[in-house]
Amino acid sequence: MFNFCKQNIIYIAILLICMENKRNYRENNNSFSQKNNNYKKNNYSEKSERGSYTPNRYSNNRYNNSNRDQNDSSSENRKSYTPNFKRNDNFRSEEGFKRNEGYKRNDDFKKNDGFKKNDGFKKDNGYKRNDNYNRNEGYRKPYKKPYSNYQSNTPSVEYAPAPATEIRLNKYIADAGICSRRNADMYISAGNVTVNGEVMTTLGYRVKPTDEVRFDGKLLSSEKKEYILLNKPKGFITTTNDEKGRKTVMDLVANATNVRILPVGRLDRATTGLLLLTNDGELTKKLTHPTHGVRKIYHVILDRKLDYKDFMKVQDGLELEDGLIEVDEISYVNDKPKNEIGIKIHSGRNRIVRRIFEHLGYQVEKLDRVVFAGLTKKDLPRGHWRRLTQQEVINLRNMK
Repeated sequence: MFNFCKQNIIYIAILLICMENKRNYRENNNSFSQKNNNYKKNNYSEKSERGSYTPNRYSNNRYNNSNRDQNDSSSENRKSYTPNFKRNDNFRSEEGFKRNEGYKRNDDFKKNDGFKKNDGFKKDNGYKRNDNYNRNEGYRKPYKKPYSNYQSNTPSVEYAPAPATEIRLNKYIADAGICSRRNADMYISAGNVTVNGEVMTTLGYRVKPTDEVRFDGKLLSSEKKEYILLNKPKGFITTTNDEKGRKTVMDLVANATNVRILPVGRLDRATTGLLLLTNDGELTKKLTHPTHGVRKIYHVILDRKLDYKDFMKVQDGLELEDGLIEVDEISYVNDKPKNEIGIKIHSGRNRIVRRIFEHLGYQVEKLDRVVFAGLTKKDLPRGHWRRLTQQEVINLRNMK
């Protein structure tokens, strides 16, 4: 019994302690809430003094001064804010400043005053079309001269003479345009050549500038050198004489000079382009000998597009029936179909450009030599010729 009472007393004491703690907690909580409310109130009052804060920003009373009046009582004791900025009392927006006060519009100015559009101008006032004018009256298509009758406007050029030195007899004869050096040796051995009135059969004889040389009784002299550049058309054979009576390049330059000139190299009958003719045998040898490697550029038109793999084969070199052939450069012609090719080559083999493409299964429809030893077709129409300038001759002679 005593133990039971003792347990009840302990239980009641614990219960009283809990009730006391609960009461203290409520009092402390109420005190904190009151302080928090006071803080919010003061903070709100401060904001109200600064800018009349309205909780509902979209309220219709946003700009109502009554909200500010309600907060004045809480902010009376607060120190008012005085900015450092002082308004310029001398400035008066309404009185001291007037917009554009110094500017006055020119009332005497009138837009386009004195100007009248097209006042003195009348279209076609002084011009009257000739109704009796016939556009094509008296006009006739100019007559185009054939190749054989063409006369070049290029004046005769006085070329610098070659150095006056002793030269071999066969070269002297070749320079005179009689024949090649090899054939000249045959004529010398046969006794057809005389020097200073005596028959000369010594092949290595060197002719002096004062010697008199005759071939079959005809006096040979150091003729004036001529250099004729021809833009050869299609259908002419590169030879001095054709047994079948076909047209030759000599027909195109018949009126160019009185001396006997010979073609330097050759072009096929169907090939067009630059061909040099001269009586300068030494220069001819230089331009035709493989060791000098004279550069020539051709414009080629094929029967179909050149495949890139075949393009690379030509660029890398081809093995033909007469040996390896290497080109200096090959390219497609700009802004043209892929069947138009530009090829630069120095080989002088017979029909070499045509054989390169025929080896790959292409047919050459057109072949035109556009550059030869630095000479171009500029201002030289097809079928026409011109004389080389002295500087061009010097460049050819100095070619390595």
